[in-house]
Amino acid sequence: MITPELLEKHGALKKSFDKNQVIFEEGIFPSNYFQIFLGEVKMSNYNDDGREFIQGIFYKNQSFGEPPLFLNQKYPANAIAVEDTEIFVLPKANFMKLLEENPKISIKIIENLAQRLYYKSVMAAEISTQEPEHRVLKLIDHGIVYFNFKKDKNGYLINFTRQQIGDLTGLRVETVIRTIKNLEKKGELKIINRKVYR
Repeated sequence: MITPELLEKHGALKKSFDKNQVIFEEGIFPSNYFQIFLGEVKMSNYNDDGREFIQGIFYKNQSFGEPPLFLNQKYPANAIAVEDTEIFVLPKANFMKLLEENPKISIKIIENLAQRLYYKSVMAAEISTQEPEHRVLKLIDHGIVYFNFKKDKNGYLINFTRQQIGDLTGLRVETVIRTIKNLEKKGELKIINRKVYR
C-alpha cells in the first residue's frame, strides 16, 4: 500500500515475527502503523468457549490494525503471525505526518478501510442468515477480489485453510470440509491435491 521507501523515509523499522508470534494483543492501545513486507497475519479473538473467530487475514503489502489507531481505542483483537513474517512498524505520529504530506496515500487508506468495512457488513449478513454453502462461496469470491488469489489452469487457488474458512464464516471445520465437498459435486469448486480452486 505505502511504498517501503516512503515508510523508511518516515522512520519505519522492519521487524521480524516468528510463526504464531503475537504482534499485538487485544485490549491494548495502539501506538504504531503496521504494514506487511513478507508473510501473513491474522487478527482474531476467542469466544467464551475458547473458539477462535478470525476478524481478518492480511498478506504482503497490506496494513492491519488502523481503525483503533485512528480512533485511539483499544485493539478489539489479537494480531498473530500465521507464518514467519516481516512487518514495517511506523510510530503513530510519523504515520499521521506521512498522511498529511501525501494526500493520495490518505485516499488509499480510506479506500482500504472502506473495503474492509464493506466485507464485514456483507459477511455479518451472511453469517446470520445464510446456509454454509452460501457463506463459503461468498467468502471465497470476496477473497478472489480482495486478496488477489492466484489463477492458473485449474482456476483461482483459494489460499485459506479449512480452519481459516471456518473461523472466518462462523462454521465448524467439519462443516467446512463437508460443504467444500458438496460444492465440488455441484461444480462450484475443484479439489486438486487437497487444494481448493474456484
